[in-house]
Formats: sequence, structure tokens, C-alpha cells
Amino acid sequence: MYIIPAIDMIGGKCVRLTQGDYSQKKEYHDSPLEMAKRFEDAGIKRLHLVDLDGAKAKMPVNGDALKAITTNTSLKVDFGGGVQSDEAIKKVFELGASQVTGGSVAIKNPELFDSWVQQYGGEKIILGADAKDRKIAISGWQETTAVDLIDFIKSYLAKGLSYVICTDVAKDGLLQGPSIDLYKEMMQEIPGIRLIASGGVSSVKDLEELQNIGVYGTIVGKAYYEGRISLEELAAF
Repeated sequence: MYIIPAIDMIGGKCVRLTQGDYSQKKEYHDSPLEMAKRFEDAGIKRLHLVDLDGAKAKMPVNGDALKAITTNTSLKVDFGGGVQSDEAIKKVFELGASQVTGGSVAIKNPELFDSWVQQYGGEKIILGADAKDRKIAISGWQETTAVDLIDFIKSYLAKGLSYVICTDVAKDGLLQGPSIDLYKEMMQEIPGIRLIASGGVSSVKDLEELQNIGVYGTIVGKAYYEGRISLEELAAF
């Protein structure tokens, strides 16, 4: 199981929101690059970089931070937040991202999202499938759709995608444990999925549980920033 730390950015700084709420913002560090270097020094290989300004603006805003990280570290960066056009995805890959995560665009503009999978390949595009009560949530979780989570993922895996980041919105930022039952069901229902679990991780025990059910990776954010899990413990995975 890969440990994938998250750096969420607003105004070029590292922040965390609670349940996607911009009014519940907490700043943790002035420099995404310095934070990324800490992860790299601990032996971490991957990074989940989220442009929260971009998610609001519907176009990437913190491209400078992405370029700084991909230029000055060897981390494999997956980038999300506001990538909703051909121009935007091209730019993000030019800035050094290894993968791009698309969530809202996969619901609102499936033809465009499909074209990215064809153009860049299923290894470079990650489906962001965020769920609220098992229905897909989009636009920074401000909107909940009527689309069933598992049906949604199956439809894209049939088109050549394999990586899926799934956040249970109800768990995010609360440090109350991840949605183990939901992830178990997804692993059983969707053969071939490379599931990256996100949201709710609060302890090493949570990481061990996720590893036991066979997820491909786990995104860790608040638990690290709030001192619940140390860098050494993350590196041990």
C-alpha cells in the first residue's frame, strides 16, 4: 500500500479544510515545497497536491507551487483542483504532474474526461469519486448528485481507467476513521480497481486496516498535520 500525503493549497500555503468547508480552514505551513521535501526526505514516493483555489476558480491557480515541487523533488505528484479544460490539463502535465485527478469534470463533461483517458492513457488520469451517502459529490462537495458511486466507477473502469481516489465526505477532516466497510464493498464489487482511500485516517491502526483490505494507496492529511501520525510511522509503510 502506498502512503500518499496530501498538500492542499490556498493562496500558495498548505491548509486543510474540514468536510470541504472553506470557512473551516486551518493553515499549517507557508511553503508547499518545504512540506513536500519533508515527505521526500522521509522516503515517501508520492504526493497528492490539491489546488483549492483552482477548484473554486474552475481552473488551476497554484501552478507555481506544482512546478516548484516537481522541479525540486523526485515525488510522483498527482494534481487536482480546477482541471476542467484541455488547456488546463496540458499545462498541469507540462508543469511536471505525473497524474491528474478529475472529479467534477467526469460528471459534468464526460466526453472531455473520456478524451483525456484516450489521449493520456489510463495510467495518467485518476478518477476522483467523492461520495456523500454513496452518491457522487462534486464542485468541492458543494453539490451532491443522484449518481451512484459504484455504478459511476464501473462505467469509467470499462473505458480504461484503473486509478480511483474515493473520499467519503462525511469522514473527511474529522479524524474519526476511514469508511472501511465502503472500501471493502468497492474492492469486492469492482474487480481491477486501484483504490486510493481518502478521508478519516486518524491513526496507524487505520492505515493497517486499509492495508489489510487491499487498497492500492491511502491519502493522509490532517492526521499528519495534527500530529496523530508521525513521518516515521508513515515512512514505515
